Amino acid sequence: MYVFSFEKLEVWQNARMFILDIYKLTAKFPSNELFGITSQIKRSSSSIATNIAEGTSRNTNKDKAHFLTISYSSAMETLNHLIISRDLNYVLSEAEYVESREKIEKICNQINSLKKYYLTKE
Repeated sequence: MYVFSFEKLEVWQNARMFILDIYKLTAKFPSNELFGITSQIKRSSSSIATNIAEGTSRNTNKDKAHFLTISYSSAMETLNHLIISRDLNYVLSEAEYVESREKIEKICNQINSLKKYYLTKE
């Protein structure tokens, strides 16, 4: 089976694992939030990895960097949803919150590094 270039990227692998973390966390959210913040945080966390993958298929490095910017923005959206979830006291422990923030920070640093690479490569 062919392995696509995005699958080899550590940042995509980390973003993919982060999606699984978010799905586990949100399984504990109140059921009345299923179509609210639960849906939003799942979508935004998924968008981080999705835009990394989509960007790798683009022809120019500038276009690849653009999709990494979108991916970074999705990470910030996800962080915002985590903060709001914590404010609403949705079963998110301090340890889960800190660990999620640290993972987002790492992914964002990796996104920025890859973006710089593409922008200086041209």
